[in-house]
Amino acid sequence: MKSNWFKYVFILFIIIIIILVAIFKIRQDEEQKQQNLQNDASSEEQKITEITLGIAELDTINPILSNNKNVQDIDKLIYEPLVNLTSDYKAEPCLATEWAKQSDNSYLVKLRENVRWSSGQRFTAEDVRFTIDRLKDNASIYSYNVADVIGVDVIDDYTVKINLGKEVPFFEYNLTFPILSKDYYEGQDFATTDRNQSPVGTGMYKISDVQPSYITLEKNTSWWNKDKNLTLEKITVNLYSSIGELYNSFKVGNIDLVATTNDNVQQYIGTVGYSTKEMKGRQHTFLALNTQNYFLSKAEVRKAISYSLDKENIVSSIFNNQKFSSNFPLDYGSWLVSGQDASAGYNLDQAKQVLVDAGWTYRSQYWQITENYRTQRLVLSLLVKASDASQVSVAQNIKTQLENQGIRINIIQASDDQYNQNLANKNYDIALCEITLSISPDLTYFFGEGNLANYSNEEVTNILNEVNNTTDENVLIQDYQRLAEIYKTEVPYISLYNNKYLVAYNSGLVGDVTPNWFYQFYGIENWYK
Repeated sequence: MKSNWFKYVFILFIIIIIILVAIFKIRQDEEQKQQNLQNDASSEEQKITEITLGIAELDTINPILSNNKNVQDIDKLIYEPLVNLTSDYKAEPCLATEWAKQSDNSYLVKLRENVRWSSGQRFTAEDVRFTIDRLKDNASIYSYNVADVIGVDVIDDYTVKINLGKEVPFFEYNLTFPILSKDYYEGQDFATTDRNQSPVGTGMYKISDVQPSYITLEKNTSWWNKDKNLTLEKITVNLYSSIGELYNSFKVGNIDLVATTNDNVQQYIGTVGYSTKEMKGRQHTFLALNTQNYFLSKAEVRKAISYSLDKENIVSSIFNNQKFSSNFPLDYGSWLVSGQDASAGYNLDQAKQVLVDAGWTYRSQYWQITENYRTQRLVLSLLVKASDASQVSVAQNIKTQLENQGIRINIIQASDDQYNQNLANKNYDIALCEITLSISPDLTYFFGEGNLANYSNEEVTNILNEVNNTTDENVLIQDYQRLAEIYKTEVPYISLYNNKYLVAYNSGLVGDVTPNWFYQFYGIENWYK
């Protein structure tokens, strides 16, 4: 009996211990939760919801009149276009909700109805027509976007019809210019009015203060996009007299972010204390192979040249790796050819093999072929602009690489006028060319009628016609990937390199910094320090 009593006491003791341990654990968890809440609150209090940017040599904050790249970039926070581009360069609605190609020469554009200017006025179709008219009668970086617009019909407050003088493939990409308020400028001299220094916009931020040394932007409480909660409350834009002064200010931590295509920027800002994002810029350098030339009409010769060129050697030895090697005009990140390799690659053995397979022989350090009882050595000319020292160096590098493979090259250094005339007349075997790529994915420049390679292909013509007349994304992806394959296998051109576009930002800046050369500020609404 006594044994059972001790047993019950022991069990009761164990139960009490368990209860006490449980109570202690619960209290400990509650205290930890309270501590976490306090830490979170402290973290929120420490979060700085403002950043500092910079503009060098400010001319005007008006995005249409400014010729300053710093201004144009920051203006995209204040003003909005009809059509925006995503980080992979896909057109997406902004002030326009939809657009439709009514005919080869006209587009119908529906506008967003819940938009107000930061002044409180309604955004309407009249603002669109006003902006296009100003782009037509003022020299602007965006004038090209509307160069083929011959008229704008206002159908109603939220619908416009844009009439073109000719068909413009992917015209919706031209609608990426900033829209200005007609009411704000009514009765003003657009080019000289003081209102150009602090105009109203529809963007996520608005100008709240303008001083000689800085401009202040704050959240636009009238912004139409209520789905985005703006963490970033304030942006101070410091004004500098020179780009060197701006770089120095970034170096000492007074600016949180700078963007540049300057190859020597690290000489100004150093190499420590910040993070960087590098991406391909819009300056695209390539070789145009004249497919009407006797030798270059042969696909094996074009392929042999492509296999023989080490692009990384050009980028490293001439540009100290301040360029990105390139394989295709759209391989800067376009959604249409994402992940696709359009290069045959650097392969000296394959270069020799394609010539041997086609009946060529290598003798006395020359490739030669016998046709119709006549033997000819493979010798080609390379046209380059003499005034561009770096391009001349590239041409000399290409000459060395190809001659090591038995493909003889004569460099023709032409004056600017003669170079342009030779391009226009297709008077070259190979031409070293550079263009500023359009924000549109249109490849008519490379594959259309009168292209620099004198290249024609019925399949390519059919593809160009199809992509100009479809909005089906799957069809577009298939067509563009096929164009990249043809570019790779037929080799009418050889892409060499693009310039670098660099965004450097303070290591204390928190948030996802994912810029491209169209827009630096994807996700800026969630940045803080």
